Amino acid sequence: MALVPLFQSQETIAGKISVEPVQGKKVEHNGIKIELLGQIEIYFDRGNFYDFTSLVRELDVPGDIYERKTYPFEFSTVEMPYETYNGVNVRLRYVLKVTISRGYAGSITQYQDFVVRNYSPPPSINNSIKMEVGIEDCLHIEFEYNKSKYHLKDVIIGKIYFLLVRIKLKNMDLEIRRRESTGSGANTHVETETLAKFELMDGESIPIRLFLSPYELTPTHHNINNKFSVKYYLNLVLVDEEDRRYFKQQEITIYRTAETSS
Repeated sequence: MALVPLFQSQETIAGKISVEPVQGKKVEHNGIKIELLGQIEIYFDRGNFYDFTSLVRELDVPGDIYERKTYPFEFSTVEMPYETYNGVNVRLRYVLKVTISRGYAGSITQYQDFVVRNYSPPPSINNSIKMEVGIEDCLHIEFEYNKSKYHLKDVIIGKIYFLLVRIKLKNMDLEIRRRESTGSGANTHVETETLAKFELMDGESIPIRLFLSPYELTPTHHNINNKFSVKYYLNLVLVDEEDRRYFKQQEITIYRTAETSS
């Protein structure tokens, strides 16, 4: 797996570009530039890229290069509001693109991807979740979780109370699900992944303690550039002896903190 540079929003991105002609030859060009691009690619949209960030620095005026030449570049305090994301139907990426413009032979381009991670402080308000699921006169369950917003290395602590059970349950699972929505209107595509599944034991009161760190979670993304969203849910699934399924779903928020990010 190739290593790539890591940045966060408002950092300065600087470096050097070197152009070296083949021995004994020269590079004729109509100018050299470097671009910093933030792009969203939706896979079912014919691989089109939507640029939400586009910065350009001109490195050289038209001319000839006879030997290795190095160009420093700098993009100061760059606004990079969204995290890098690679999903099922969409990816959000940041890239440096160098273009050597040439008329007769076609331009030369080179790309260097880099990763952006943005960090959030712990939320000042983080309410607990209390919900009910039931079928009249057959089933009544209450469940609660200690909070509704979790960082990537957090632990979900909660409890499930079985207040009334008049059907025979075969098994009970608690799932962590990720829902990725891309596009809009009639062209919306939704992909739901079950990232983790925990089998729950019998009892009147069942404690829950789920560690998030083993799973490949990302922060929650809300309507990024009007192109996609990524949300997380806790899904309680009950299956009775006749294989009928009952479930209750609750959205939770995932965020990244600097202290817990690896």
